[in-house]
Amino acid sequence: MIYLFLLQLLFAACKHSSQVLNAQQLYLFSQPVKVEMKGYSGNMMEPFLSRDGNTLFFNNLNSAPENTNLHWAIKINDSSFQYKGEIAGVNTPDLEGVPTLDRDSNLYFVSTRNYSQTLSTLYQCHYSNGIGSNVHLVNGVSRLTAGWVNFDIEVSADGQSLYFVDSKFDQSGNPSSADLVIAQKKDSGFERLANTDYLMHNINTEGLEYAASISADNLVLFFTRVDLPLNANSTPVILYATRKSISDPFSVPSKVQSITGFAEGPSISADQHILYYHKKENDHFVLYMVREK
Repeated sequence: MIYLFLLQLLFAACKHSSQVLNAQQLYLFSQPVKVEMKGYSGNMMEPFLSRDGNTLFFNNLNSAPENTNLHWAIKINDSSFQYKGEIAGVNTPDLEGVPTLDRDSNLYFVSTRNYSQTLSTLYQCHYSNGIGSNVHLVNGVSRLTAGWVNFDIEVSADGQSLYFVDSKFDQSGNPSSADLVIAQKKDSGFERLANTDYLMHNINTEGLEYAASISADNLVLFFTRVDLPLNANSTPVILYATRKSISDPFSVPSKVQSITGFAEGPSISADQHILYYHKKENDHFVLYMVREK
């Protein structure tokens, strides 16, 4: 009986190892290629490639001395884009960042414009050819508690799900926690999924998890993680995890091995063959891409 029990344990361990190995092998990416942004030389962060693959959205530096705004560019080829300017109708003197777009041209983003009054930071609008209209708060997502901030957002391709960050900020203005949360479309807003903790139990840790990018089928999640406490040597890494169905939890994540250095903000293309992200080089943020082998 003991021998049989040991065999069963061995089989279970091998099965688990195989599942982890398969998850790691699912995405093998090429060496990074720097993205050229014709007509723009400023900082580029939080890239998002539209679902049709023709438009790249991003924000400039997300901290002082710059006024963080949303920008857009059109595709020349996979690693080259033509800068078109700021997105009209959405930017303010406050921070606007982390653009994400569903198939129906609903643009979502983060803005601090009315946080002191609303305790909310997530907004949406209709997007068309570089213009955002009917900007309004995303209802049903914020904790509505001072000190808690949703500083990242990703909308699913079908517009039915939001993947966003719940983050607690300390008195010095730094995040002391950050976890990924899922909300589902409901009426005129969204509602947090009651089983988010279950779906994300392999993703969220005592570190900071943020900058989600979800595949079109909602089964592959790319995101960024950095360990606490934050210091001058803190280096975020880009990870991914998979699941078999939207009712299953995401797997134990694996690192995108070809991405090194200070890298954040992944954005997976609709065909899941190209991953864009921003990288810090000599105190300047630029965009890179890796291609699935």
